[in-house]
Amino acid sequence: MIHDAIRIVRSAVDAGQIPGAALGVVWAEGEAETWVYGKAQLEPEALPLEAAMTFDLASLSKVIFTVPEVLRLLEEGLADLDDPLGRFFPEMAWMQNGELPKRTLRQLLTHTSGLAAWAPLYTWNADAKLLKQQVLQHRWEVGDPGQTVYSDIGYILLGLLLERLRGKPLSDFPLPAGLTWKPQPENSVATERCPWRGRVLRGEVHDENAFALGGAGHAGLFGTLAGVLEWARSVLNGSLLSQAALEEMTRPQTSERALGWVLRQPGFSGGSLCSPRTIGHTGFTGTGLWIDLERGYAWALLTNRVHPSRHKESGIFELRRAVGNAIAAEWRTSSK
Repeated sequence: MIHDAIRIVRSAVDAGQIPGAALGVVWAEGEAETWVYGKAQLEPEALPLEAAMTFDLASLSKVIFTVPEVLRLLEEGLADLDDPLGRFFPEMAWMQNGELPKRTLRQLLTHTSGLAAWAPLYTWNADAKLLKQQVLQHRWEVGDPGQTVYSDIGYILLGLLLERLRGKPLSDFPLPAGLTWKPQPENSVATERCPWRGRVLRGEVHDENAFALGGAGHAGLFGTLAGVLEWARSVLNGSLLSQAALEEMTRPQTSERALGWVLRQPGFSGGSLCSPRTIGHTGFTGTGLWIDLERGYAWALLTNRVHPSRHKESGIFELRRAVGNAIAAEWRTSSK
């Protein structure tokens, strides 16, 4: 089912658009189809990409980790999607004339809280513990709720919520096999030559804010191709969460999004040939995961497109769509 997709990705690697890629498709049952190709690192020395290597998943952390962990709070009666943030952070009561504490977990999860997209927290010159307190005490500008603004800040707050209610850092949360907050550098795929840290990053989070926070709800998770695909399988076979929580996670919450996940729409990163009941998400480092709930399969494309620098044309947007279309077309052929 990935024959044509392999050809497309191989061409992108051979053309120098991306150093390497790991591609796979999985179903609710049975063996996954996987393929890896190219380099895990170009600088300071070239290293081949191997199937068991971990990728910096970047914003896939939002949907693979943070969204289901928040839903587990609901399953245990510890929170509700429509609870205001101020219920869990009473110290926010004086902020923003009360606007931020009124925003709900649902609004944070769907990027409709009115919070800004991003802020350079890593420049605030604080250690991780102090920085987390500063995030909670900062007077964030909060717009009207309802409009979609993709917000790392919202997911950082959700990560802090999880830490508060569970009483432990995100890095101590249990994870399924193949996913980790603490990868081994020698078994990791390189990302960027970071001017701020003065080195090529390998086995440490690419996102500056996640690095400064020592773990965050918006980025910082690492995973192998097999780990990402097995996580997607748990969505397809219903073992990730209760049926009620899975239905809430995957149903449309706005015209653009489920809880965290992007719905299929014009320009969808997973292409145009997947079913209308497809959800997906991407990560800045070059990662992506899509789940076709109607047809019962999921696919992942993990790349190191920011290595050795984000400032190059990788063609990742077009590549993702082409891969999704090729996989969907082979599904249609095989299902006739």
